[in-house]
Amino acid sequence: MSFEWMAWTWQTMIFFGFIGVALVVLTLLAIYKPETPRKGILGFPTTRGDRFFVSMIGSAFIFILWMRFGGGVLWYPLGISVLFGVAMFRLA
Repeated sequence: MSFEWMAWTWQTMIFFGFIGVALVVLTLLAIYKPETPRKGILGFPTTRGDRFFVSMIGSAFIFILWMRFGGGVLWYPLGISVLFGVAMFRLA
């Protein structure tokens, strides 16, 4: 079975591997350490999974806006995305 048509690179494999590992970790946390939703900066109750989803969507928009208006080196939007994710888990 050939996956050449998908144009996967090692960076793409790492990204989707991270998503898979994060989903497994979130599932195990939900099983072994259940959480009650908490209300934060977003104004509605969120769980770990909700905050992870919002972090991923927000990071996608950060990268899209960076490529649209700035372009260039992708380390800057990566740093912004990490800070956004930390803020989502701390404040939301």
